[in-house]
Amino acid sequence: MSRKRSAVPSPKKEVRPVELEKLSIAKFTESAYLNYSMYVILDRALPSIADGLKPVQRRIVYAMSDLNLHSGAKYKKSARTVGDVLGKFHPHGDSACYEAMVLMAQPFSYRYPLIDGQGNWGSQDDPKSFAAMRYTESRMTRYAQLLLAELDQGTTEWVANFDGTLKEPKLLPARLPNVLLNGSSGIAVGMATDIPPHNIREVVSACVRLLEDSKAGLSEICEHIKGPDFPTEAELISPPEEIRQIYETGNGSLKLRAAWDKEGGEIVISALPYQVSGARIQEQIAAQMTAKKLPMVTDLRDESDHESPVRLVIEPRSNRVDLSALMNHLFATTDLERSYRVNLNMIGLNGKPQVYDLKSLLKEWLDYRLTTVKKRLQFRYDKIVQQLHILEGYLIAFLNIDEVIQIIRSEDEPKPVLMKRFKLTDVQAEAILELKLRRLAKLEEIKIRHEHEELEKERNWLSKILKSRIKLKNLVRDELIADAEDFGDPRRSPITQREAAKAMDHHDLVPAEPVTAILSTKGWIRAAKGHEVDPSQLNFKSGDKFLSAARGKTNGILLAIDSNGRSYSIPPHSLPSARSFGEPLSSMINPQAGAHFCGLMMGVEDTEYLLCTNAGYGFVCKLGELVTRNKAGKATLKAGDNVNVLIPQQVNDFDDDWVAVITSVGRLLIFTVGELTRLARGKGVKLINIPGAKFKAGEESVVDYAVFCEGEHLRITSGKRHLNLKPSDFDNYVGQRAQRGKFLPRGFRQVHTIEAFSK
Repeated sequence: MSRKRSAVPSPKKEVRPVELEKLSIAKFTESAYLNYSMYVILDRALPSIADGLKPVQRRIVYAMSDLNLHSGAKYKKSARTVGDVLGKFHPHGDSACYEAMVLMAQPFSYRYPLIDGQGNWGSQDDPKSFAAMRYTESRMTRYAQLLLAELDQGTTEWVANFDGTLKEPKLLPARLPNVLLNGSSGIAVGMATDIPPHNIREVVSACVRLLEDSKAGLSEICEHIKGPDFPTEAELISPPEEIRQIYETGNGSLKLRAAWDKEGGEIVISALPYQVSGARIQEQIAAQMTAKKLPMVTDLRDESDHESPVRLVIEPRSNRVDLSALMNHLFATTDLERSYRVNLNMIGLNGKPQVYDLKSLLKEWLDYRLTTVKKRLQFRYDKIVQQLHILEGYLIAFLNIDEVIQIIRSEDEPKPVLMKRFKLTDVQAEAILELKLRRLAKLEEIKIRHEHEELEKERNWLSKILKSRIKLKNLVRDELIADAEDFGDPRRSPITQREAAKAMDHHDLVPAEPVTAILSTKGWIRAAKGHEVDPSQLNFKSGDKFLSAARGKTNGILLAIDSNGRSYSIPPHSLPSARSFGEPLSSMINPQAGAHFCGLMMGVEDTEYLLCTNAGYGFVCKLGELVTRNKAGKATLKAGDNVNVLIPQQVNDFDDDWVAVITSVGRLLIFTVGELTRLARGKGVKLINIPGAKFKAGEESVVDYAVFCEGEHLRITSGKRHLNLKPSDFDNYVGQRAQRGKFLPRGFRQVHTIEAFSK
């Protein structure tokens, strides 16, 4: 039998209470978001004023130098560079890193590219069309080496990478103000940056001016820097005053306009604004041509090739087309002219983001450059002092070479003996012990003495510069001038004074073709080409019939008026063909509920029409005064309760035309149009006297009216009967405006219409 073991109680462990930190969600969220935003601002989106690079760009350039991909080296796969950047310095997405790399290689994106690419790195038409990084190859450009040239000369601070296993430069010792030369753009949290590129020669010239005269103002600096210089040859058309204002405040906007010329009666566009695609321009112009908004253009061709990267040809309809006016219209309606925001926001030497004016930016960069050069000189000075110290030890050894050899051969620890015997330092003694036998020749002693003399001269020269601020400035100035001569090039973006672009008037863009607009009683509208068509003979939908027609041109003014007296503008060229039943006019505009359309008016701005209601009131107006862009229309003719708007009648001559008004009881009054008043809106004046203090439905009203000229006849219709009045018959009915009028003959007391016609 097994014995049951007695349970031995285990000693109790002391459990310490967990101390929890209590923090409100509001404070935690605020702190977390602040940390995130500062990370995005300082470590992602904004460039540094020192080298003009964002962290990812700086790491790409440094990784390429680490791979020895200088401008004369053999190309390596871009994936190799991206892999090194991600694995060593930038633990983020490979696609984002590669896109940043592509941007630095595109000559149409960077004024002075940092990467020399081989393969498909995108095109101006489609910058995103670059090949994958496993296909492209790259190396640094000579310009990029300017940013790294002094990296190993004690000029920069080295910091640990993301995992602490390697060191990377905090900033690059740029020899030129890259932040202005290549510019930058980015969006952070709560702030953004948009720095345009500039020309090396102009910027260096301004830096030299500031080095020579630190009190030089913005006006003096702007004598050297005329404005930004973009990679494309498009014109910078912003006025000098606006450019100066941008440089003064660090904010504003610039305008770039495509460069074009006339060749054999055609327009040839040879340069597009920065980051504008030729394919996009073609789409925009083609869309206007399809919408019949560019009748003066017959063809658009893209003749771009390797020799001419941008060559868009626009073929006008005829030699009579004003090419300057056409281009002015295209500048206003397409990306051939484009605005660019400027925001000189960057991280300063104090590690904080700030918006700089031009002078402050250049002065701070020059301070950085002076400090960098001083560090470089001090680093070299210390090296020379150390080397001179060693050479002095060598000379002592050469003067006592036999004794030195004897000590080394006989002593177990020759170093302390040498130091004591010849009063050498530890460094000198160590250098002598490491001396190779081949350097014991007589010629080597001569070389060492010569090297000692040269290094002493360089030490004295460095000492003078380090002790003099003026000589340091002169050295920086000479280096800047030398780099500008080596890397500088002429300005690409010419600065030109141009008038503001203005789109052509709608009437100039639509071809002037004769057209007849037809409106039915149910509000369906259509248009027939020409003026010879008889609208009443067209087919209408069942239960519908002809109401009103107006003749004009497709680039003219077409207005409709409804029962509430509101007028509506309709583009004549957009009307459906008369071969169909048309479209409801209410689908093109927004009439008030319950309103129906009463007629059409068509012509030019000075064309006059007589508007009238069945209450006997009306006025003459010009079409230009009735035009509106509001789809809800414009209040024009005041029509009260139970009052109907009659079909408008065109007035050809205000002083010589006549108007005949006929009422529902058969009274006719004829008077001159000149007795009426001209108004833009309102009720108008009384045309014919209708008894009654207030107009009521069912009582006497105006049935119809006609405007006619001298010599025309009138045809009055009552049912199926017609009464033709000759000019000689008018005397009985002619009177003054607002009179009662005379009765028509018996049998024509129930009149339906009255119209004028020529015999």
